[in-house]
Amino acid sequence: MITFIDSFEQIPTSDWHRLNTSSCPLASYEFFKALEDSQSVSTARGWQPHHMVIKNDGTIDGIMPLYLKQHSWGEYVFDWDWARAYEDNKLAYYPKLVGTIPFTPLTSNKLLSNKFSLAELLPSLISHCQQHEINSWHILFCPEIDSAVRQTENDQSVGMAKLPADVHQRHTVQFHWFNRGYASFDDFLATFTSRKRKNTRKERASINQQGITIRQLQGQDITAKDIDFFYLTYQLTYLKKGHQPHLSFDFFRKTFNNLADNILLIIARYEDNDVACALFFYDETHLYGRYWGCQESFKNLHFELCYYQGIEFCIQQNLQCFNPGTQGEHKIQRGFEPVLTHSYHWVKHAAFKGAIREFCQRECEHMQSYLQQCRQALPFKVEV
Repeated sequence: MITFIDSFEQIPTSDWHRLNTSSCPLASYEFFKALEDSQSVSTARGWQPHHMVIKNDGTIDGIMPLYLKQHSWGEYVFDWDWARAYEDNKLAYYPKLVGTIPFTPLTSNKLLSNKFSLAELLPSLISHCQQHEINSWHILFCPEIDSAVRQTENDQSVGMAKLPADVHQRHTVQFHWFNRGYASFDDFLATFTSRKRKNTRKERASINQQGITIRQLQGQDITAKDIDFFYLTYQLTYLKKGHQPHLSFDFFRKTFNNLADNILLIIARYEDNDVACALFFYDETHLYGRYWGCQESFKNLHFELCYYQGIEFCIQQNLQCFNPGTQGEHKIQRGFEPVLTHSYHWVKHAAFKGAIREFCQRECEHMQSYLQQCRQALPFKVEV
């Protein structure tokens, strides 16, 4: 039996922990609950919780966090053009149903289950939207579903779950750093071409030349004063762009308390004042760069705090991968490699199905080409 609930509090912690196989703190029960408890994710913010729960004889066999959205902010798989096309035709694009970690472009299993696959549940999502006033659904940043197993319009066969014919895949390209057994940052730089290696060393040296000092703080070493400073810079990042911050101070307060063992905060100091910081989460294999902010601008400080310090931390802690967040071609020359991400989309309105199918096909071809272009721009020496 599939039901939809409007609060994370209705999901027993024990069931989430039993079904969630990921150690990533951004996919944890505590992270999702802090979003709702702090009202950072709420109906008032255009993120109405609408979580799918699958039960069998009273036992929860599957959970998929979902949200009814009244806008497209905080998703990182952009569909503003789709919404504009609907508006131009005097049609409602919203509400839509979105499966994601809010404000977090991180590939993860969006369906937690040891009995069902995501492909098996897609027809149920379609049926739910058709029976209610929900105009589309979107599952963002999930593992790829085998596109070869696609159902035709008249296919009534049973057996392996198939991707419905009117569900379409989209790609984005992110840039991740991979630890190939480096003993030090210099060991990593030794894989660069001479020119790229020289440029990176010059960028890092400029931090000391400007009189900036940097400290790394983990877990219980992070003080209330540090959290206050972090939130100040986090707010400034959005306010400089004319936007209100997505996440409240209460969300971060809860997160710093509940996920202390998975948090790294890096702070830059200049002339006895903290001037910038970057917040990361980590588990036993991955580092996740999430938020950056500064009070003053300094040359190369963003690269140092958000990228180079993170790489050093991974090498020191023997972490295998560093995901610094979405977008940013400037990461390529600093050793971050292009990675293709996947999302899946369905729209109810029949007149738009063909146009969206063609859009997704063209976009996937473009992203595959872009991926190859990015690989050719990497700073590494060419192996002979």
